[in-house]
Amino acid sequence: MAKYGILADAQWCSGCHSCEVACQMEHGLPVGETGIKVVKIGPWAIGDEADENWQFSYLPIPTKQCDTCAARRALGKVPTCVQHCQSQCLEFGPLDELSQRLDVKQKTLFVVA
Repeated sequence: MAKYGILADAQWCSGCHSCEVACQMEHGLPVGETGIKVVKIGPWAIGDEADENWQFSYLPIPTKQCDTCAARRALGKVPTCVQHCQSQCLEFGPLDELSQRLDVKQKTLFVVA
């Protein structure tokens, strides 16, 4: 049986949290609980004007509540976080296929199912 995962591309995640909201609504989870959590990385200074220019990055990370939307997948759909990602930085699929995409900088593969 193939193992599945979620590939997150931090280069494109804008930190909009739509994946979190979609997961919470799909599963009827209470406020503060979700199957995926967007974490903020940074800040770090950009260039010589450190007092004014700062950069942040974001990374969506599956939590222990993530079941990769088993009910949706049984219907042939992708997990709701992947479906609703505004920047399309999340991919779902077999680990062997996703691992081939890891050669690009700032991508993280999560084994979740």
